[in-house]
Amino acid sequence: MNARSPAPGGLELVESLVNTLDLESGADVLDTPDGRAGLGLREDEVPAAKELRESLRAALLAHAGHPPHRTVTPLTELLAAAPLRLTVDPADGSAALTAADPRPLTSRVAAAVAESLVAGTWTRLKACEAADCHWAYYDRSPAGRGRWCSMQVCGARAKMRRYRAK
Repeated sequence: MNARSPAPGGLELVESLVNTLDLESGADVLDTPDGRAGLGLREDEVPAAKELRESLRAALLAHAGHPPHRTVTPLTELLAAAPLRLTVDPADGSAALTAADPRPLTSRVAAAVAESLVAGTWTRLKACEAADCHWAYYDRSPAGRGRWCSMQVCGARAKMRRYRAK
């Protein structure tokens, strides 16, 4: 939906997962073999991935100051099943949280969220406020007050609706 550069670090995975569903057209990339392969998913893992995607979307809407788009399983509950491991590099002493089992999508997402919390970037990943979009984007605006995934599409539509309402 947008031409923004991808989110930094592991948040690119979260952004990619949320953006597998185009709300406007209803097209869901997770329903295709190529789309599943891009996230390393088997067909039997798709229902759980969709549940995780919508819980992430609700969190990203909250980052943008909006209520959830629908009732979802709390993200805390979904990520609780994904244990993380603290690793310390013996060479330089640097530490990182990694997925204890990196294969499941939930584990990779939990590790990405943990990484972004440490980096201070988690709340910059947001969902577009347009009700027919809710596309995930990384807000690079200086004040962190971005509202739309694309100013040229969703922002322009919102401004046009506001103008016509006057």
